[in-house]
Amino acid sequence: MNTPNKLTVFRMILVPVFMVFALLPAGRWRLLAALAVFIVASVTDLIDGKLARKYNQVTTFGKFMDPLADKLLVCAALVVFVQIGLASTWAVVLIIAREFLVTSLRLLAAGSGEVIPANIWGKVKTNSQMYAIILALLVAGLGGPLWIGYLLVWAAAVFTVISGLQYLWAYRRYIDTTK
Repeated sequence: MNTPNKLTVFRMILVPVFMVFALLPAGRWRLLAALAVFIVASVTDLIDGKLARKYNQVTTFGKFMDPLADKLLVCAALVVFVQIGLASTWAVVLIIAREFLVTSLRLLAAGSGEVIPANIWGKVKTNSQMYAIILALLVAGLGGPLWIGYLLVWAAAVFTVISGLQYLWAYRRYIDTTK
């Protein structure tokens, strides 16, 4: 297993570690510890992609598992946020639904031999989610008001829905309800 793939697996291992810290019963320190784990996991995402491209170590495993690891990390964080009062259930369901929809669309396109690449809206979506999670954890961990987390996650949900609608419109030819 090459280094980029090891980093992807490491990111997946960090998901339950993040959850354990974030869900500990008491103390704001737990949110700062969860934040540190989330940042480490996020940085591995940046590093594994750069290494894979730089050293021509792009693999089928990496193409599949890297985005899965990202979705697991973000979705786990958002579900935890609902449980600890940092996010609206509605916003989180919108974000997760978009992930399922676009992933399904990508699978339909792959069945026709086309790869749907990430576009600018996908990058905006990802960045808004990551920043929302990081800032919500930081503010709550420092004792700030929980409504800031709600606001940040709702903002990320808006960008996420826009991104999902853009993908659905651009690749609507793959959605054939007659088959």
